[in-house]
Amino acid sequence: MSQRRASVRCALRAASIAVLLSCGSVADAVAQSAVDDSAPRPTHYAPDRFTGRAGIYYGQVWGIDSISVRLVESGQLVRFSYRVVDPDKARALNDKQAEAKLDDPKAGVSLVVPTMEKVGQLRQTSLPEAGRAYWMTFSNKGRRVARGDRVDVEIGRFKAGNLVVD
Repeated sequence: MSQRRASVRCALRAASIAVLLSCGSVADAVAQSAVDDSAPRPTHYAPDRFTGRAGIYYGQVWGIDSISVRLVESGQLVRFSYRVVDPDKARALNDKQAEAKLDDPKAGVSLVVPTMEKVGQLRQTSLPEAGRAYWMTFSNKGRRVARGDRVDVEIGRFKAGNLVVD
């Protein structure tokens, strides 16, 4: 019986070696995919630009949501935009008398809304309507504010801090 067991074991080893050799290309493919997994993959995931509490705060206190800060015109301007949820609360953001500025602590600059001779300030100052998006642009002369920077926007008493520039 011991000879029979030994021959069965020998046959099983030979069969498993044959299977491993025939699957060598599969093993190589698995090893290659493990190497390729180290490269970063593109993703559609976009992190929240501010925490859930901040979103709730801006909606309840200031009547706005969908806040964004983006570079436009090849980085010469920074556009701050928002959507009005409650027009009465958001009226303070569209007030012409309220001074608007964008601070970038990393770059050490404070940007203002430029005033053009024939156009006026590059911001919307009409009465806010619910569901409508509004914007204002800040002059970024010298392109000091860059994509990925965290900035603070102040418009009169309104202050939105730690916003990421897209």
